[in-house]
Amino acid sequence: MRRTPKFLTIGIAPRQAIRARALAIAKGTIKPRPGEPKVWFTSMKSLAEVLSDDNRALLRVIRDTQPESIAMLAQATGREPGNLSRTLKTMSHYGIVEMQRNNNTVRPVAKATEFRIVAA
Repeated sequence: MRRTPKFLTIGIAPRQAIRARALAIAKGTIKPRPGEPKVWFTSMKSLAEVLSDDNRALLRVIRDTQPESIAMLAQATGREPGNLSRTLKTMSHYGIVEMQRNNNTVRPVAKATEFRIVAA
């Protein structure tokens, strides 16, 4: 069954600009509008590392198979669990994947599978 893609808008800006924006939002000077980036990277290179072809394919596998654990995802992808854990932790840091704890397992959930990139 094909699901509707979940979109995430990602911004790219220098670290100083990201920090200034966050402070302005915290002070109430600016209010983010719907559709503005909630996730920011400081360079296209860092974005490309996190959203590589392999990692975007991994997100589609998570979306399509809805694995109950990292071990099940490792079986579905043929990737090593340790490698998957590191990749998922990085994607979780950016809000791309949610790691849901259930008893003794951790279930990865794709928060987004399609991306809009905004360069500032």
